[in-house]
Amino acid sequence: MALCASFASHSLRALTAALCAAGATLAFSLPAHAQSKVYVSSEKDNKIYVFNTAGERQAAIDVCKRPRDMSFNADGKQIYVICGDSNAMGVVDVGAGKMDGTVPLGESPEMFDLSPDGKTAYVSIEDDSVMAVYDIATKKALFEVKTGGEPEGVLVTADGKTAYVTSEVANVVHVIDLATKKVTKNIKVGKRPRRFVMSPDGAELWVTNELDATVSVVDTKTHTEKQKIKFEVKGMRQNDITPVGMAISPDGKSMWVGLGRANHVAEVDVASKTVKSQVLVGKRAWGLGFSPDGKTLFVANGMSDDMTLIDTASGKALKTVPAGRVPHTILVSK
Repeated sequence: MALCASFASHSLRALTAALCAAGATLAFSLPAHAQSKVYVSSEKDNKIYVFNTAGERQAAIDVCKRPRDMSFNADGKQIYVICGDSNAMGVVDVGAGKMDGTVPLGESPEMFDLSPDGKTAYVSIEDDSVMAVYDIATKKALFEVKTGGEPEGVLVTADGKTAYVTSEVANVVHVIDLATKKVTKNIKVGKRPRRFVMSPDGAELWVTNELDATVSVVDTKTHTEKQKIKFEVKGMRQNDITPVGMAISPDGKSMWVGLGRANHVAEVDVASKTVKSQVLVGKRAWGLGFSPDGKTLFVANGMSDDMTLIDTASGKALKTVPAGRVPHTILVSK
């Protein structure tokens, strides 16, 4: 503003005033995603790195040991992070940029989901082969449900009545009734199922199968596999195509799948279930997350210690930036 007031000429003052007013308008009308932050958990650094949506690192938050899966609480003021080597869930104050508490968990926690009200955490506990349930406020274990070996992915339905859990050893998705606390069905999928994404209408549950290069699409009404989507990458052996992480575009039209050791991500058309494109990224493409407008996809590359930014309209990688040692999960604020 001092610059705006420094011109003596009337014409220059008028022009400058107009430009300053326009600049002020622009400043207040920036799209929301410009203020968004990208959070990346680093398993080996025991930190969450904070970036802006242009991929510029802005901060690092010290957390518990081997941070992996992350989620915001209901109001976005806290981040919950699963720490596999601390057997705990860290609670991070987003505004202060520091971890200010933990919730004790079982041995070797993997992934989690929250209840619709955000008060309860449903966590896969690998060493115990259970889905364990915790009250976040009281830090108390509520109950657990036995699963097949090496449970990982957890997804709780929007009505809070059902949880889905993958078993990497049993090659199934467990359907758990949360009222009765029992497994009501085991859905056979592909080899070593890992993660979930639910379609926006709740009709389809997508499941990555790491060891057979596929994604299973499950009908949530019949709880049966309705389709498998197979991935191929030119010049890559089939056993190097290891899908794990997924993210659905904000408009619900595209599912992006990290192909692990194949060092690519694939875009799948949700309606037709066909692979539209593939993008070369870093080594072991795993965690994925979208900017709120869906224009940028952020990909954590676990074995090259970096994050790739993809322009989703063109299907081109924009840049790759360092993201700590063994980046795991991407979490983007609104």
